[in-house]
Order: sequence, then structure tokens, then C-alpha cells
Amino acid sequence: MDNIQLNHNHHTPSSPGKSLCILAPDISSPENIGSIFRIADAMGIEKIYLSGSSPLPPNPKIKKTSRSTEKYVPFEYQDKPLIIINALIEKGYKIISLEIASSSIDIRELKIHPDEKICLILGSEKEGINQELLDISDHTIHIPMHGQNSSMNVATACAITCWQIISR
Repeated sequence: MDNIQLNHNHHTPSSPGKSLCILAPDISSPENIGSIFRIADAMGIEKIYLSGSSPLPPNPKIKKTSRSTEKYVPFEYQDKPLIIINALIEKGYKIISLEIASSSIDIRELKIHPDEKICLILGSEKEGINQELLDISDHTIHIPMHGQNSSMNVATACAITCWQIISR
């Protein structure tokens, strides 16, 4: 047998080499927040910014879904997401919103310089990303959808987008 399943003891953390953070405003589901923490841990995301009505750790549903990664991934809460974005812009971050919009581009067309610092804004499950955040974004991107539905779960979309960004 050459192909043997490994376990957690065989894992050695590594760095993706990209400066990427996530802003998650008004994500209503604690399970989605937990999934975003787990994705952030897996992808080496530097920080999660939670804002608005997003639930916060400690929360039993976040903990269960995140598999306790909320203990390891740095996060910060600020009620108003524009305060976070403006501070990140001052630090040289490019702001990218993940939203289906009239001027959004296919995620595969996004040009990223290897040294760019990026903040990915996720939309709420119900309302998406508000206009104020779309207006301040450097780019708005979307994941092409091939089925009948025009969107997918926010955590799933987060995983796809983070992978696209860090793998470039």
C-alpha cells in the first residue's frame, strides 16, 4: 500500500505567502462564521474582521463549525465596516468585494500582484454587500455560476475565492 491516509499528526502548517484578510459584515449564520474561521485557518488568512450583526466567538455554533479554529485565527469586531476598510486602505490594502454586480468581473480575470495586500469583503446571506462598501472597493468580482441559481453559500464562495487569490 503506497497511498495511506494521513492524520492531523502528519500536518505541518505553512504560510501561503499572501497578505489576505476577510471582512464579514452582517453574516447572520453562526455556522457560516464558523466555516469562514475554518477556511481562514486552512488558507493562512491573516485576520477576519467581523462587523455589523455578524455573530462573534465565543458562540457554540461557531465553535462547532469552526472545529475550534476561532482560537487560532486572529479576528476583530467593529460595528461599522467602513471604519475597518478605511484603516486597511491606509495600510495599503486593495479592497475586493465578492458580489454579483453590474460591473463585477469573473474571478478568473482578477489581476493580482504577488506582493499586494488584499481585503476580501463577503456579502451577507440575504442582502449581499451594501452599496457603500461596493463603492469603496477597488474591484468587485464574482464566481461564474453554471446552474439555475445565481449565487452560492457565503462560506463556500469564500473558500473558492480565497483559494483563487492565494494560489496566484
